[in-house]
Amino acid sequence: MESNGCPYVIDRTGSDIQAEAARLRELGPAVPVELPGGVPAWSITSYALARRLFADPRVVKDPRRYWPAFVDGEIGDDWPLISWVKMDSMTLVDGDDHRRLRGLVAPDFGPRRIETQRPLVERIVADLLDRLAEHPAGHPVDLRANYAAPLPAQMICELFGVPEEARLEVLHGLELAVDTTLPPEQAAANLAHWQVALRELTAAKRAAPGDDMTSRLVQAHDRQGLLSESELVGSLFNVLGAGSETVMNLLTKAVVALLSHPDQRELVTTGKVSWSDVIEETLRAEAPIAQLPLRFAAEDIELDGITIGKGTPILMCLAAAGRDPERYGTDAETFDLTRSDKEHLSFGYGAHFCVGAALARLEASVALPALFDRFPDLTLAVRPGELEPPGTFIMNGLRSLPVYLTGPPAG
Repeated sequence: MESNGCPYVIDRTGSDIQAEAARLRELGPAVPVELPGGVPAWSITSYALARRLFADPRVVKDPRRYWPAFVDGEIGDDWPLISWVKMDSMTLVDGDDHRRLRGLVAPDFGPRRIETQRPLVERIVADLLDRLAEHPAGHPVDLRANYAAPLPAQMICELFGVPEEARLEVLHGLELAVDTTLPPEQAAANLAHWQVALRELTAAKRAAPGDDMTSRLVQAHDRQGLLSESELVGSLFNVLGAGSETVMNLLTKAVVALLSHPDQRELVTTGKVSWSDVIEETLRAEAPIAQLPLRFAAEDIELDGITIGKGTPILMCLAAAGRDPERYGTDAETFDLTRSDKEHLSFGYGAHFCVGAALARLEASVALPALFDRFPDLTLAVRPGELEPPGTFIMNGLRSLPVYLTGPPAG
C-alpha cells in the first residue's frame, strides 16, 4: 500500500464519531488508516469519491478472493470486525453470487411489500408508547432502551419469525458484532456463539416452518438448493443486523437533533417541513453507520497521486461523506431541515444498496411523529455533550438516551 503519510489510527472506541470524521476529511478524500490489530486500510471521506467507488468494479466485497491477509490466515476469528468478513452473505460477494443471494430476500423488502407492514409497525409503536407512558412523571427514561431499540428489533424478529425465547440471544450477538472494543477472545466467542444461535433458529424453522422470511430461506436451501448452509446463516446475520442496529441509531439521532434544535423541531411539529425531511436530513448529517466495512481493491487504484494497493481494505466513512462541504456547502455540519440537498449515501449506492432501506424509512416515518405527538413536551435529561457513544467506530449511535417525557421536573 502506498500513501502520502503515516496511517491515521482509528479510535476503536468511537468516542467522538463526528470529530474523527472531520479530522479524516481534513486529511483528504482518501486516508490511510490503521484498524484494530494493526490492520492497514483506507477510509473514503469524500461524498463524490465514495459514490464513485461504490460503483467502481475494481472495488469488491469478497475477502476470500481479494484480501490476502484474510486468505493467509493473518486475520483470525479474534479480530474485532471478524463478523463482517466471516459470515457468508450477499454483502461479501459480487456479481452472480450477489444477485443470487440478494434475490432471495429483496422481494420481501421492496417498497410495496414493506408498505403492507405499516399496520404491524403502528401496533408495535403504539404498544411501546403505552409502556413509556407508564413511567413515573418527572423521572428520566432511556428512550434508546425503551423505544428506539425494541421497535426495529421486534419488527425484524416478526418478519423473520424469531420466537420470543430466542430473540435476546440473537439480538445480543448482533450488538456485540459491532462492538469494536471487545477483547479478542470475546470477539471470537461471540462469533461462535452467534453462529450456533442462528443455526438453532434455522433448525426450529425446519421442524415447524411458518409464514416468515427465515422459513422461506430455509426452504430455498433445503428444497431448491439456492444457497449453502453457511450462506443461510450468513444471510440471517446480514439482514437481522441491518434491520435493527442501524434503525435504532437513526431514531436516536433524529430525536437528539430535534431536541437540540428547537427551531428545527418547531418546523416539523407545525408542518412547515415533513417528517420525511427529518429522516433524510438525519441520514445525511448523522449517518447510522459511521465507517462502513469492508470493501477491497481488486487491483491498484490510482486516485490523484494516491494509490490504493491491490488487496487493501476500504471503508466508506459515511459520517464524513454526509457532511462533505464539497457537496453540501460551508454549512454542511448544520442540521437543517430546509436544506434543499439532502441526498446521502447512508444506504450505500450501486449494486449493494441497502436492501432494508424501505423498511427503515417506514419505521422512522411512523415512530418519530407518533413519539412527538404522544409526548409534545419531550426534553433531554442531559446536555447533548453528555450523551455517551456505544463503544464502536462502525456505528454512529448512543449508549443511552435519557429524556423527560413530560418536560423536566419543576425546580
